[in-house]
Amino acid sequence: MPRELCINVTSIVLAQRKGGGSLEQLKQQEAVQIIKKIPRGSFSISLDERGKHWSSNDWSRQLEFWMREHPRVNLIIGGPDGLADECREACQQAVALGAMTMPHALVRVVLIEQLYRAWTLLNGHPYHRD
Repeated sequence: MPRELCINVTSIVLAQRKGGGSLEQLKQQEAVQIIKKIPRGSFSISLDERGKHWSSNDWSRQLEFWMREHPRVNLIIGGPDGLADECREACQQAVALGAMTMPHALVRVVLIEQLYRAWTLLNGHPYHRD
């Protein structure tokens, strides 16, 4: 009988950046907002094109590790111009969803699907087929 693992997903979406300033200033303003939202003592992963590339099985192993070792995990998606260095440095891991650039809304869908797929792998559900 498969073990039942439970994950809770909460999405926090920041207001879209507005105002003038250079790209770096806008990214910095966004970084301040993101870092304020990261709960103290939690484990954070940035979604970044320079991060590790994981297979679905890798996601599954990571999900199991996160659920076992960390009561709160944050998956951080940057703005349209990526994450500021301060955000990347505030994270303990970086993961790439691929080498392609994707719109924000699609990144959220792909991320949720990979978490679901990882969860089904851990629970022996037939959703994932090798």
